[in-house]
Amino acid sequence: MAEEKDYYKILGVEKTASADEIKRAYKKVAIKYHPDRNPGNKEAEEKFKEAAEAYEVLRDPEKRQRYDQFGAAGVNGAGGFGGFGAGGMDINDIFSHFGDIFGDMGFGFGGGSRRGGRPKFRGGDLRMKIRLNLQEVASGVTKKFKVHKNVTCPECQGSGCEKGHDPETCPNCNGTGYVLRSQRSMFGMMQSQEPCPNCHGEGVIVKHKCAHCHGEGIIEGDEIVEITIPAGVESGMVLNVRGKGHAARRGGVPGDIQVLIDEEPNKDFIRDGSDLIYNLLLTVPQACLGDSVEIPTIDGKARIKITPGTQPGTALRLRGKGLPDVNGYGKGDIVVNISIYIPETLNSQDRKAMEQLAQSDHIRPDQKVKESIFRKFRNYFS
Repeated sequence: MAEEKDYYKILGVEKTASADEIKRAYKKVAIKYHPDRNPGNKEAEEKFKEAAEAYEVLRDPEKRQRYDQFGAAGVNGAGGFGGFGAGGMDINDIFSHFGDIFGDMGFGFGGGSRRGGRPKFRGGDLRMKIRLNLQEVASGVTKKFKVHKNVTCPECQGSGCEKGHDPETCPNCNGTGYVLRSQRSMFGMMQSQEPCPNCHGEGVIVKHKCAHCHGEGIIEGDEIVEITIPAGVESGMVLNVRGKGHAARRGGVPGDIQVLIDEEPNKDFIRDGSDLIYNLLLTVPQACLGDSVEIPTIDGKARIKITPGTQPGTALRLRGKGLPDVNGYGKGDIVVNISIYIPETLNSQDRKAMEQLAQSDHIRPDQKVKESIFRKFRNYFS
């Protein structure tokens, strides 16, 4: 299993770092490995992507909290979850997503030495709740949903143009999306870069608009979305499914779907992290004499041995029969809690038997037994 990335280590900050410290650290790493400074260097490009992935999580207080608690799986899930994934990440998406930072650095928004360039629109995010039963949590599951959202216009394929036409390069900025503005100051003539007022920073103009989407490149529609949930997730965990949200205007970057996990209550088990707690109710004779008892498991049944003299509150463990850890660190246990059933009513025959039993010296606990039980009771609350 591949070693999990440490986002704090990637940015070179402590886990207690403030938001400003994280932002400054990201700028430092991004400048060092920026494609403009490392043309053709694949290793630098991967480090540049890793830094963007780390910053995407640590700059968001909610994502950072989930990462600190669950690791990368808490924000990325598995196989395609997360704001950025190292596999298939587009560097242009990074420039678009963190445009304000790269503008501060003086770098452009393109992947190479080109400054400016058409900014990509980003589609809105969606939120949905997925309810899972215990078996689905234990094994992981892939579910399909029909989602109503903005989808790419089928007539123009997202370009916003009529068939036979393409977006035209803006003549005012020559397709860069930005213009230079000069103004006099006490330090002399100063130049600044600002979005082109003619194309609003897009670099292109749609003159012949698609009648189906009115030039937007998107329409409302339904789409079947397939979502893979990794094994071991818990209620309250949020998984980010990248690129499955609203489609963006004119070929931009689609939004994400935030999936809130909700577990169905189980009739047999209570969940405690990766462990499952099962309450086994024994009769007085079973506890006294011992027995062999069948109990449920996630995928079937198991038989356990009850030793004679088993006390209420005894915990028996079935190692490795619990739930998988969401980060891949093995499986939990099934913890069998022993309870003793005391009948509320007795018939005359049972009452007589109990009265005879009560006369036996072996039924009454001696001082040593009392002290042992009290120690266990006290340790339970300590």
